[in-house]
Amino acid sequence: MALVGSLLKKGIRFGNLVANRKKKSIALQQKKTLAKLLARARYTEFGEYYNFDDILSKIIFGKDDTYYEHYKATVPIFDYNKIYNEWWKKSVEGQKDICWPGHIKYYALSSGTSEAASKYIPVTKAMSKAIQRTSIRQILSLGHYKDLPDDLYEKGFLMLGGSTNLNNQDKHFEGDLSGITAKQIPYWFRPYYKPGQKIAAEKDWGLKLEEITLQAHEWDIGFIVGVPAWIQLLMEKIIAHYQVDTIHDIWPNLRVFAHGGVSFEPYRKGFEKLLARPLSYINTYLASEGFIAYQARPEATGMELVCDNGIFFEFIPFNEQNFDSEGSLKANPQTFKIDEVEEHVEYALLMSTCSGAWRYLIGDTVKFNDKSRGEINITGRTKHYLSLCGEHLSVDNMNKAIDLVSDEMGITVKEFTVCGVKHDNLFAHHWYIGIEENEQIDTAALRSKLDAKLAELNDDYAVERKHALKDVIVTILPNRAFYGWMESKGKMGGQNKFPRVFKNFLIDDWVDYLSKNNFAS
Repeated sequence: MALVGSLLKKGIRFGNLVANRKKKSIALQQKKTLAKLLARARYTEFGEYYNFDDILSKIIFGKDDTYYEHYKATVPIFDYNKIYNEWWKKSVEGQKDICWPGHIKYYALSSGTSEAASKYIPVTKAMSKAIQRTSIRQILSLGHYKDLPDDLYEKGFLMLGGSTNLNNQDKHFEGDLSGITAKQIPYWFRPYYKPGQKIAAEKDWGLKLEEITLQAHEWDIGFIVGVPAWIQLLMEKIIAHYQVDTIHDIWPNLRVFAHGGVSFEPYRKGFEKLLARPLSYINTYLASEGFIAYQARPEATGMELVCDNGIFFEFIPFNEQNFDSEGSLKANPQTFKIDEVEEHVEYALLMSTCSGAWRYLIGDTVKFNDKSRGEINITGRTKHYLSLCGEHLSVDNMNKAIDLVSDEMGITVKEFTVCGVKHDNLFAHHWYIGIEENEQIDTAALRSKLDAKLAELNDDYAVERKHALKDVIVTILPNRAFYGWMESKGKMGGQNKFPRVFKNFLIDDWVDYLSKNNFAS
């Protein structure tokens, strides 16, 4: 038995016991978090403009929870364009003390697949430390996984992310959040971190995968962390290079996969074909705006919001009262704090953070499956859903339908996207579904089953299929079509993922790409 691993595992279990005993209610955690955020930022331009001192006094001296009513009456809701144009742009240009104290040294470039350009998300020192703290908590949560061997904690952690060779813009550095965080990995963790600083700095994604593949046989990997699509591509590349049957022939001690960014279900079947034995899966919710939630226990069906580490959450019911048909926020929406939400209701997520985001509409939608624990599931994006005529089809519906149909037909679907299109004077959904090039699929059968599953999962969809939603079109494509489009946008690797819904100008961009590259459309 590995002594270090045994001691670490005992320490993890003890740490969990202590943490559970000391844990306060999530509502109180959130109240204290907001107070800390306001106190730190009250002398910034933003804090003085919106009189954070007055809001803070309501938290400290006010009765009951009236502070929240005052907070949301004083500070408006911001989407990216609004907060960037009015506030963050000043920080990007080098000014300090705008939305958070000091000068912002790092900016995470978001994937930008739903808009024309990448977004610049500030990453403060406080946020970097908060992400590190939550990452450590996630490692500590492994103490709940009783079947993991003691010596696992001495194995390597492969973290497949963006380049740590950040773009120097004179007044700041910018790059993928995973590259920023990997650049700041604590000294004590570096011996376990793979692929190591040299390969992590590589900007060419294809070359990075090649270098990892060539060194893979020298590493003893126990944990892998990353977006499912890129991890699967890497494992397939390693297996092919060494001419082995599974990834466990190269990494026999691989036991844990921490994934995030998209639903894992569309990838699960293809992923597990590459394994000799099951892995423990840990779902994470790490966005450019912060480490939002993670799966804290193996039996959990959701991820636990991190309520006491630099993020204050609010929730907007994702319905026609608050959002229009394009997923844009209407004026004066309802908002709730964490103790006011209901389980199994879809909400758009607002965040105030230690990176200077205030009442910021991150663009994700979630549902609570356990309110007492603050456990959520991501259901989609505010603008990545389809409601051309009232069908209200969410990404969650799409993922579930694809998963069910894949099981029935014995196929593997890793990538797909859906476009809402005109059909004479009415509407249709055009699905583009990715498969391996050696797979054969009955397109008509897939279309029929997919349509039926969506009607079972979504009553509004079933109604509209009888009225304004007149057709469902399915185009089968090789997976390389999806990855090629990502590459054409400079979005290979890191935290980038293919959008599940195309709208507006992106539909034309996608169709044009398929035509120019001789893919059927």
